[in-house]
Amino acid sequence: MPELANPFVANVPRTMTKQELVQAVRVELTGELEAQMLYEAHAAATDDEVARKVFLDIADEEKEHMGELLALLQYLDPAEAGHLAEGVGEVEGMMAELGIDKHVADDLMGSSIRNDTGTQEELESGRNG
Repeated sequence: MPELANPFVANVPRTMTKQELVQAVRVELTGELEAQMLYEAHAAATDDEVARKVFLDIADEEKEHMGELLALLQYLDPAEAGHLAEGVGEVEGMMAELGIDKHVADDLMGSSIRNDTGTQEELESGRNG
């Protein structure tokens, strides 16, 4: 796993501040992405069916871990959640310009992308989270 900006590698000598915890979650996200890429590369580089299936299954598990960590990051840093939601909105706007009618937030995150007022689904229905 990368040692990017460290908020502590391995044993944590003390309780992390909230900002250090947010930073740690970001470091964990990079580790999950790196692991996913390695497993997919190994799957692509082998002709052994069993190995390929195992590598791709593990890569999918790393994607699930990324989803868990993104949800945790959104919980710990609501402003980050707002930025993620803005990014999704920008992509959906670009897709609309191209004539593609698709809701990226629903497809990618199952409506779990939150901003400061609630999920996309809650916003569309008038409920706040």
